[in-house]
Amino acid sequence: MINKVVKNVEDALKGVASGMEFMLGGFGLCGIPENCISELVRLGVKDLTCISNNAGVDDFGLGLLLQKRQIKKMISSYVGENDEFERQMLSGELEVDLIPQGTLAERCRATGAGIPAFYTPAGFGTEVAEGKETREFNGKMYVLEKAFNPAFAFVKAWKGDTAGNLIFKGTARNFNPMMAMAGKITVVEVEELVEAGTLDPNQIHIPGIFVQRIFEGKNYEKRIEQRTVTIKS
Repeated sequence: MINKVVKNVEDALKGVASGMEFMLGGFGLCGIPENCISELVRLGVKDLTCISNNAGVDDFGLGLLLQKRQIKKMISSYVGENDEFERQMLSGELEVDLIPQGTLAERCRATGAGIPAFYTPAGFGTEVAEGKETREFNGKMYVLEKAFNPAFAFVKAWKGDTAGNLIFKGTARNFNPMMAMAGKITVVEVEELVEAGTLDPNQIHIPGIFVQRIFEGKNYEKRIEQRTVTIKS
């Protein structure tokens, strides 16, 4: 049995360097690879291109890398909750590629499936289509979108085994499975790491063939994006 386990996050991120393109799972504050992001901050790598649904918030997720000016370009679909992101974008410090969320998801999926490009109607006639090839099919116009080329994909899962098989919990599944399939080197941090053969095969969301390194993470914050309370009179 192949063992994909590395001792800690330091070993998991060996080979990471400035100027690389990364995929990072998560949606809002859910399913974020917190340990990997913290290690990227510690390593101080710069000029990064980060592909993620969103840019975290000022003091959590990718917001921590933005604080240290480590990101050169963000490829995202939603960035509305990060003041530092807004400041860097408006000042020209940060290059930003905002694309429709469905297009982002499909570009991630295409990367993992080995599909170099695909046509989509989303974005035609808008700024999204500027500089891109367009083509008509059956009377409707489409935009050519290309797959990504990430050196690493950083993923957070609920449970994983030593062979790299993964189970995601609830909405933390989000972009993580697609990105797990897409990285040249996929690094997975899990809340619980078990021996191979422990997980029910029918419950596995991503098989270990897509995972190169896996480790058990620590000190997860599990933030709630919008806390709602009821005050009884």
